Amino acid sequence: MKNLALILLVFTLIFNSCVETTQPAKELPSIAKLSTQSLKDKIKGGWAGQTMGCTFGGPTEFRFKGTLIQDYQPMVWYDDYIRETFEIDPGLYDDVYMDLTFMEVIERVGIDAPADSFAVSFANDDYKLWHANQAARYNILNGIMPPASGHWMNNPHADDIDFQIEADFAGMMSPGMINAASEICDRTGHIMNYGDGWYGGVFMAAMYATAFISDDIDFIINQGLKTIPSNSKFYQAISDVIKWHKQYPNDWKQCWFEFEKKHTSEVGCPEGVFNAFNIDASVNAAYVVIGLLYGQKDFFKTMDISTRCGQDSDCNPATAAGILGVMYGYNQIPDYWKPAIEKVNDINFPYSDITLNQIYDLSYKHALQMITRNGGVIRGDSIDIAVQQPVTLPFEQSFTGMYPAKELLVRKDFLIESIQIDFKGNGIVVLGNVKSQCSIATSNFVALLDVYIDGVKIEQVKMPYDYIKRKYDIYHKYLLPEANHTIEIMWVNPDPEYRIYLKSYVVYSENPVQQSIMSNN
Repeated sequence: MKNLALILLVFTLIFNSCVETTQPAKELPSIAKLSTQSLKDKIKGGWAGQTMGCTFGGPTEFRFKGTLIQDYQPMVWYDDYIRETFEIDPGLYDDVYMDLTFMEVIERVGIDAPADSFAVSFANDDYKLWHANQAARYNILNGIMPPASGHWMNNPHADDIDFQIEADFAGMMSPGMINAASEICDRTGHIMNYGDGWYGGVFMAAMYATAFISDDIDFIINQGLKTIPSNSKFYQAISDVIKWHKQYPNDWKQCWFEFEKKHTSEVGCPEGVFNAFNIDASVNAAYVVIGLLYGQKDFFKTMDISTRCGQDSDCNPATAAGILGVMYGYNQIPDYWKPAIEKVNDINFPYSDITLNQIYDLSYKHALQMITRNGGVIRGDSIDIAVQQPVTLPFEQSFTGMYPAKELLVRKDFLIESIQIDFKGNGIVVLGNVKSQCSIATSNFVALLDVYIDGVKIEQVKMPYDYIKRKYDIYHKYLLPEANHTIEIMWVNPDPEYRIYLKSYVVYSENPVQQSIMSNN
């Protein structure tokens, strides 16, 4: 037996010497202990931090695209700032009100609520949505349910940031239980996203879950990344940020610049592939990570850097500050930031009938349910959490075999005549919407568009004038044979009070386009 023990010891030493050491060697305990008061405080810190960060970055949202926000750009904050933003710009808080829909479904149906319950509730709410969320809402209202509603063949915005900014609830109800958070993300995140877009939400939820039981930022990030397949573009983007942080530990701008050079080529979102606009989940997740790494656990620096990375500059500091809020707990958030949140704690959150104080309590209730469901024990004021080691999720990749080839800005209204587009490639997205000829504020009008490809009718598209129910893009079609094609869109129920606005179209090819001078042909 002594010889066997010696052999095992030698084998262990040899094995450990061969293990890759680029990731932190720290391991989590099998049981994490929290008091009920600490859990409440951390959950409150997460929601408050998210709301603060969203407000902090709101004024610069998508004003700085493909460029960082210079140091001389002032950042605004004062005690009435959140309350005023609630009233003036409630749509800013899609980072939070989407989470609330999912939480309300869990409260009504239970923590095992199926994807369809989340999807139907989300699709029928009356708040504003954009990109993958709005495309999914349209899909669901027209009979395409999850996971098909978020799949890239049905949703041109599948890699966009949407689920990444609304997965916070899954992490905050899964303290220390990283795989439980991933399972919730599977039921909710595939409503509107796929591939990198889905991984963004999983990664954020995993970092939230880990922040309950660790105050090591490097460890929190690496634990989250373990859930993501290493062959995915999302994983490669975040691992590069970690690498460049080590290479340039005191220069976040150099890290940002290296990332821009390598990872900011947009493929999915048709609004961003031919300009500086980039709402891709992996890009904006990288900005969250840059903020967390270079912010050095300082609340202001973390929000400030995440914001100054640009692009979706409200969502990124919201997530970063939310994770810090969980890690520290509300009581440890610097007092400077608290008056603004305390002025709105008892006001109904935009587009909801629930206040932040009620959100804190509801999230705590769901966390206790998840803890006991996953092997934890609650004894009076003491909680034992059965900590989960992260499991890597299945590989998904959107827009395989699709490369942006051409964009044409049309910017034309059409009333009765059809739209006809000749293109060469294997896919197309036609961008536009229904507009009113008069000052009608709301309407139930739905334009009916017959779509023909190469002379064959493919489908009839419904385009509601109602902004809440609108179709985000007129039409898209992927994975056609690589060839010359003609798409014709005919408006079959024209109404003189409305018009179809054709903004542009984006053509894809099965092969990367080589740099060249493009003709009009």
